[in-house]
Amino acid sequence: MVFRNNYKKIYLSETFKDTYIKVISIIIPCYNQGEFISDCIKSVKNQSYTDWECIVINDGSTDYSKIVIEEEIANDNRFVLINQENKGLSTARNIGIALATGKYILPLDADDRIDKNFISKSFEVLSNNPDIKLVYTLTEFFGNIQGVWKLPSYSQKQLSRNNIIPCTAVFKKEDWVEVGGYDDNLIYGWEDWDFWIGLLKGGGRVFQIKEVLFYYRKKENSMLNAMTKKHMEYSLNYLSIKHADFFVRHYGSFKKLEETIFNLEDRQFRLFSSKRFVLDLFFRKFLHLALFSKYDKLHKSE
Repeated sequence: MVFRNNYKKIYLSETFKDTYIKVISIIIPCYNQGEFISDCIKSVKNQSYTDWECIVINDGSTDYSKIVIEEEIANDNRFVLINQENKGLSTARNIGIALATGKYILPLDADDRIDKNFISKSFEVLSNNPDIKLVYTLTEFFGNIQGVWKLPSYSQKQLSRNNIIPCTAVFKKEDWVEVGGYDDNLIYGWEDWDFWIGLLKGGGRVFQIKEVLFYYRKKENSMLNAMTKKHMEYSLNYLSIKHADFFVRHYGSFKKLEETIFNLEDRQFRLFSSKRFVLDLFFRKFLHLALFSKYDKLHKSE
C-alpha cells in the first residue's frame, strides 16, 4: 500500500503562514445532501463570531444540492463554492483546505450542524492556549437517533482503540500540511480517525469544550452504517500498517494489538484471525520486508 502525502508542504510555505486572511475556514464537502445542506449552511451563517470563511465543495452531486447551496450563499461573500466531479470525501476536504485562507480549519459535513457559539468558544480556547492542537465539543445526535454522544475522554491510548473525536473539530492548517492531509485511500470511512492519529501521535494538547455545540445527524444510509466486513478488513488492514508504531506503543505487544483489532468495531467482526496479520505487520513496518503476499481469508471466530 502507498500512503499518500499529496498535500504535504505544497500549499503552505513558510511565508504563507504569516499571511492568513481569515481566522478560521469552515470546510463543507457535499455529495447529494440537498435535503440537509440548507440547515448546515444556516448554522454557519448564524455564528456569533464573524471572522470566518466557508468553502463548500459540491463533490459531483447528482441531486439538487448545487441549487440549494447557491440559494443559501447568494450575496454572502464569506462563502466560496467549488463544483467538481465526484472525488470522495477526503479529496473534497483536502481541496477545500488547500484553498482555505484561515489559520484554523473546521471540517463540517453537509448534513450536520454547529451551534451559533461553536466558533467563538473554540477560538477563545485556541487564542489563549497556543499549544493546543485540537479543540472539539460535546456532540448531540439528531435525526434517526437522538441524545448526547457519550465518548471517553481523550488519551492516546483511547484513540488507539477507536475514534473518540468527532469529525467536526478545530485544528491549525499548518498541522494539516504536516500530517499530509486526509488520506484518500480510506474510501470506506475512518478517514477522520486516521487524520487524528496522524495529528496527535507525536503529542500535543487536546481540549474538549464541555458544552453541546456540534449536532451530528444519524441516518440509516450513512457511510459507516454501510461499511461491510470486506470494507472493514481493508480499513483495519490499512490503518494498522500505516500507524503500526502508534498501536504497538499503546499495547506493548502484537498479541494485544491483534486482540484490540478483533474487537475494534464489533465483537462479531473478528477479521484477522490469522497470526500472519500480526507477523506481516511487524515485518512490513519495522523491517520493511513483504513476508507474506496476502492474509488468510476472513472467517468468524468460533
